[in-house]
Amino acid sequence: MPKMVNICNFCLKSGILCSKCQARVRLGEITKTDLEIGRLLISLESTYPSLQDIYFYKAIEYDDVLALVVGRGDVARLLSYGGKILRAVRNKTGKTIRVLEYGVDDRKFLEDLFAPSSILTINTIWLPDGTTETRVILKKRGRRIPPFHIEALKQIAREARGMTLRVEFSY
Repeated sequence: MPKMVNICNFCLKSGILCSKCQARVRLGEITKTDLEIGRLLISLESTYPSLQDIYFYKAIEYDDVLALVVGRGDVARLLSYGGKILRAVRNKTGKTIRVLEYGVDDRKFLEDLFAPSSILTINTIWLPDGTTETRVILKKRGRRIPPFHIEALKQIAREARGMTLRVEFSY
């Protein structure tokens, strides 16, 4: 069974939340999307046994993009079976799926977020008001990310990491 970090597996499997898990839902630690994706991953584990070893931290949804935050090394497990797991999640949710690793450095996080596009450079911009922005310059050639996805990916980065992104393209 995928190990969901913020909710007990019994609650996820039974669909009935214990008092601790209900409190986490009320506090916003667990969202409706987290519960839906957790249940979906459990339903897929009989077909794809590698899902039993995955740590599922969070699902972040914005517009038509869904980011799954999983444990270190678990991205490969989700991409296994020729991408059939992600295809099943995409078919069930109707959203474009991004798989992000929990606890990695900013560069690895951004590479996963913008895959399959290549990142040429990442810079930190310090603004006069004391805040920072992270500027990501993507390679323009090859498979491109649609413009409407860029905004969704910026929002996902803000929610997952507190990063404000400025995305540019270079030749």
